[in-house]
Parts: sequence; C-alpha cells; structure tokens
Amino acid sequence: MTEILNYLKIGAAVVLLFGATIFVHEFGHYWMARRRGLKVEAFAIGFGPKIYAWVRDGIEYSVRWIPAGGFVKLPQMVTSAAIEGESGKEEVPPAPPFSKILVAAAGPFMNVVFAYAIASLIYFVGLPVLVNPSKIGYVEPDSVEAKMGIQAGDIIVAVNGKPVKSWEEVYSLTILALTNVIPVAIEHEGQTNLYQLRAEADNAVDLKMLNLNPSSLLVIDSVLSGTAAEKAGLKAGDQIVEFAGVRISSSHQFTNLVQKYPDKPASIVVIRGSTNLSLSVTPAQDQVTKVSRIGVAVGMGKDDYVLEHPTPWAQISDVVNQVTSTLSALLHSHSSGVKPSDLAGPVGIISFLGVKVNTDYRLALGFLVMLNINLAIINMLPIPVLDGGHILMSVLERVRRRPLDVRLVEYTTTVFAVLIISFFVYVTYFDVKRLPLIRILFNQESQIEQPVKPAPAPANPAP
Repeated sequence: MTEILNYLKIGAAVVLLFGATIFVHEFGHYWMARRRGLKVEAFAIGFGPKIYAWVRDGIEYSVRWIPAGGFVKLPQMVTSAAIEGESGKEEVPPAPPFSKILVAAAGPFMNVVFAYAIASLIYFVGLPVLVNPSKIGYVEPDSVEAKMGIQAGDIIVAVNGKPVKSWEEVYSLTILALTNVIPVAIEHEGQTNLYQLRAEADNAVDLKMLNLNPSSLLVIDSVLSGTAAEKAGLKAGDQIVEFAGVRISSSHQFTNLVQKYPDKPASIVVIRGSTNLSLSVTPAQDQVTKVSRIGVAVGMGKDDYVLEHPTPWAQISDVVNQVTSTLSALLHSHSSGVKPSDLAGPVGIISFLGVKVNTDYRLALGFLVMLNINLAIINMLPIPVLDGGHILMSVLERVRRRPLDVRLVEYTTTVFAVLIISFFVYVTYFDVKRLPLIRILFNQESQIEQPVKPAPAPANPAP
C-alpha cells in the first residue's frame, strides 16, 4: 500500500511539473495575444481528445490526453488544423506582423523566465551533484589504450579540449563529439598526457564510449551455493567487466547477455582486488521458465551526491551549451553518431522526470530548468508550426509589405505539423525500448551528503 501511494505521489508530481512547463509556455502566447488585441478562440494543454473543457468569455479552455505540448488557437495567426482543429467561421481582421512576432516569441520567453526563477530557487536550496570522479578503474591489457600507457588509477582531466571532473561529463562530451577519434587528456602520477582515443558505439545504449572503464563497476553482492557462479570461482566483491566479450554497463544488460548462453560456457572478466581474472561460467537454464542464471546477486552500490549552489546564470548557461552541442551533433550525425532516435520524446521526458522526483525534489527542479530552456530553444527554430516559424513568416510579411499566400502557408504548416507528430511517434518507440533502463535508474539507491555546519563559537570564550 505504501509503495502504491509513493507511485501516486510521484505521478502527481510529474504531471504537475511537466504541466507547469507547458502551461507557462502557452500562457505566454495567451497573455501577449490578449495584450495586443488578437482574438483567442482556445487555450489547450496537451493534444488529441479532450479530458475536460469549459468556455469562458468566448474562449474554450481544455486539458487533453496527449501530454506532448499544447496550443493557443489564434485565428489571426497561421495555425495547423492537424493540431489545433478548424477555426471558427467568424471573420477577423489580419493582425499586424509585429504583433504576431511578439505573440510567437512570448511563449519561449516565458519558459526562460520560468527556468531562471527555478534556477534561483535551486541556488538557495542546493543542487545534488553526483560524486563520480573521472578515475579510470580498468584498462583492457592488450588494448590500444593500454599500449599507449594508460593505466588503472589514471584520471581523465579533459575531453575534446574541455575540462572534466566526473564520468558523466566524460560520457556527455564523448557522445556529442563530432568525430569518433577524440583528444583526451589523462593525468598519471601528476603528469598530464594528451591521447587521441577512438570511441565506439558497441554497447547497450548504442552511443559512443571510450574504451575505458570507471572505477565503479557492476559488483557481485553474493554468490549462491552450488550454482554455476560458485563452480566458476566467482566471489562476492568481484567487479564485473565483461561477459561473453561484451563490456558490462548495467545489470539489465548483464541479465540479457546471460539469457543468450543457456547451458553454454561463456567468458566472464572480473576485477578481484588489483587482479583481472578471466573465468568461464555456464549459465543454467530453468527447464520450466526457460530463464538462465549463473547464481549471483549484483548491484551498483549507492549513488552519492553532494549539495552545490550554482548560480542561476551558470545553470542556464550549462543547459544552453548542452542543447547547442546536441543540435550540432545531430546536424553532423554521420560523424558524431548521434541520431534522432537518441533523443527523448514525451514518454522519455516524463520517465526521466519521474526518476528525478523519486531521487530528490531538487534534482527534479534541475531537470525542469533543462526542460524549459530546451523547450524555448527548440521552439525558436525557424520551422513552420514552431514559434520560430511564425516569427520567420511574420518577418517575411513585414519585408514584403503584404501577407503571404494563405493557402500555401496553411498547407506548409499542416505538413510540418504532421511531420512533427510523426517524429513524436518515432522517438516514443525508442523511449519505450529504454524503459527497462529507466526502471533500473528509478530503483537505484542514493544518498545525498548534507553540508556540515560549523559549530557556533561560545558566547563567552574562556580566557
């Protein structure tokens, strides 16, 4: 019962936070349209069939089933019937181009204002930052990296010319690099050397990774008596590096690999103390359930966080850099390896927000800053249907000193609306495929180290 209540609480928080982001954006359009005297027919949160709707002052307000955005129906601006439905038949005068530009820009602007307000709150309450130093824990003995002289215990200090302090930064800069050969600065016994390392995408998440392992790996918590693991010589405390020649990055990946070797011997590489061991284990398949097991319980340990207090500008600047780097990697997909399928759609965004809410509310607030800045930047792209497309068409109308052809603009807008909806469906398919990984993140234990306050000095210190 307690678990169900927890899920309901998390679900309610996710709906509230995600809905707030959409509401703020659409309210910006709505508020500016009313200020500029434009006619407003409808204000909706979400797309698709209506959950609940009401009419006030001639405006229909509604909440809809598909939580992928929202809209304000403004007949004096170019809209898409594919998303917003047909407008009323009442004739309205055309709106001035400058008014349409202000209305279009008001939505992204409100998201930036909202993000800055949340970032200001985070500055005071603190932001949990994962403690995961960029220390190398394992290097394959016969690998190119080992032959270069890279060793376990070395520290990665920069990737692609940018300084790093954690493996999260290493992963991010590696994935978004525009080439698979990346300059990596590594410190060894106080001396820093620059290496040109090749990154490959032969892993569970299908994203570029360096052939280097962090110091924290999948750990065997216990070995069951009489199982294949015990016969193979595996012991509690062993750190799993590889199984069947594949580097291990998650317990889900490890479990899936074990299923591929029912009653067949497979190699397993572990680190025991300071020794790398290559063993052979034969997973036993249950004849009833057809599930293969080797007989170990594994875990990643707890995620440790420390509280930091980044300034609002630093938080927003980091998000902007991340968004622009991601867009650049997408535009250079042939060299970066980053594909549209790697992006998160509504399902992925809501799922990751749920993970943050479950871990700590301050992480959820940080995710909300990222979400609002992302929404503002993406909406300002000069694509029909998006706010940037409205601005572009209004600028062209102002330059030409006459309206654009209505039928052509409406047709173009509708085509792009259908394309965007199709893209949502496309990325949602991959979001669903990633749900097992998100479930692992959701159940990951964590602890946040609170800052220790110094003891107050005595009021009357003794002489």
